[in-house]
Amino acid sequence: MQINYSTVVLFFCFATCLCSCHGPEKKETEEEKVNTAGTPVTITTISNEPLTEFTELNATATFMQKHYVKANVNGYITSVTAVPGKYVNAGQTLFTLKTKEAESIGNAVNKLDAGFRFSGVNNIKASGSGYITQLNHQDGDYVQDGEQLAIISDENSFAFILNLPYELKQYLPANKTVDMTLPDGTTLKGTIAESLPTVDPASQTQSIVIKVAGNHSIPENLIAKVHIIKSNMLNATSLPKAAVLSNDVQSDFWVMKMIDSTTAVKVSVRKGMETKDRVEIKEPKFSPGDKILLTGNYGLPDTAKVKIIE
Repeated sequence: MQINYSTVVLFFCFATCLCSCHGPEKKETEEEKVNTAGTPVTITTISNEPLTEFTELNATATFMQKHYVKANVNGYITSVTAVPGKYVNAGQTLFTLKTKEAESIGNAVNKLDAGFRFSGVNNIKASGSGYITQLNHQDGDYVQDGEQLAIISDENSFAFILNLPYELKQYLPANKTVDMTLPDGTTLKGTIAESLPTVDPASQTQSIVIKVAGNHSIPENLIAKVHIIKSNMLNATSLPKAAVLSNDVQSDFWVMKMIDSTTAVKVSVRKGMETKDRVEIKEPKFSPGDKILLTGNYGLPDTAKVKIIE
């Protein structure tokens, strides 16, 4: 039997054409299915609630006034009742000194004249109430007249010092009382007492004195977070921060709004104040039923097919 090679070649060419035609058609169909399904997203709605914009600054605990306990004679310390960290009252005896003359001659003078009653012992008392934050000498030390023995931090002078950037001073009239948070999570109410009449030349910050009500055992140099309110609205229209998108330089802002069950469009917005997790929307006016994309919105085109997921 004679084989027609022309017919065989034509057959294989026809089969190759069929395969090449059906391959791309199948791939295109799969891509269309993905596009039809849409980008998975979650949605949120507009909210009307109180909104507060604040800045958070550091304040350092300190005793603004300290009492310096000093020796009033040259002599030896014979007893010490002062203990670092201990609270003492004004007039309480902290040190007992014996003059070097009394130490040298002992009771020889009294033996000569019993009515003389010479002891050479002086008691050094606390000039104010507070905590002993520094102790310089101990029992047996020789000290000179006027030498510092201890430091008492005046309890009544305790305050927090806030270094406030001068451009934020305009917000002080509305912040007579501030919320303070300690590193352990304790919250306190502080009252702005006064502003020191100096500004740091390098940082351009002004020292603000904040008094804390009540008796709190707060160590010196502890740093607290102070919340300074910049603006406050009782009924602000806002969205979660994740719902508001912007360009690279943050000059334009927009949201992706659902116009039907599967289509989201880009809507430009003008934002107002910002908090840690929400953004005020000044324009346009959204209705409570408007659905705004919360997740899956990044990088979507002006009009995008989406799929809402729970």
